Amino acid sequence: MRIITGKYKGRHFDIPRTFKARPTTDFAKENIFNVLVQYVDFDCAEALDLFSGTGSISLELVSRGCSHVVSVELDRDHHRFIQDCMKKLNDQTCISIRGDVFRFLKSCKQQFDFIFADPPYALKELATLPDLVFERQLLKEEALFVLEHGKDYDFSEHPHFVEHRQYGSVNFSLFR
Repeated sequence: MRIITGKYKGRHFDIPRTFKARPTTDFAKENIFNVLVQYVDFDCAEALDLFSGTGSISLELVSRGCSHVVSVELDRDHHRFIQDCMKKLNDQTCISIRGDVFRFLKSCKQQFDFIFADPPYALKELATLPDLVFERQLLKEEALFVLEHGKDYDFSEHPHFVEHRQYGSVNFSLFR
């Protein structure tokens, strides 16, 4: 896994083979971030990375200058890996929380400039995530929520839907 751009551009982190999480591919990550810069000024932004997995998105957000990143991951080993990566960067910008994303969302009182969610594609509650983010008012005004998902989901009728992007088998729906 590598960081695409920013102050840590090119840094690599070896993901243990035992990990179940699939990091967003470099191809998909690079392309979606090329789109996101039209919507979000990452410099000094406050961001939330849900279902963080390997921490690929959190690392990218830190590298791009976010002032504060909250990373939420349930798996103990993945959570520890994210913490280890941040320690290797010697960066205190990211707070990694080990916990259930749905519990976190229901108790979160903070608002963010950017929220990214990459749940397991087979997660039965995946389709409820946009509603939960907006019901809990977790986005600041003009902020963006990005949901990574499989091809079987279509959010185009959602009232906050902005656009859909597909890169290979990876789909992103953007909401504002």
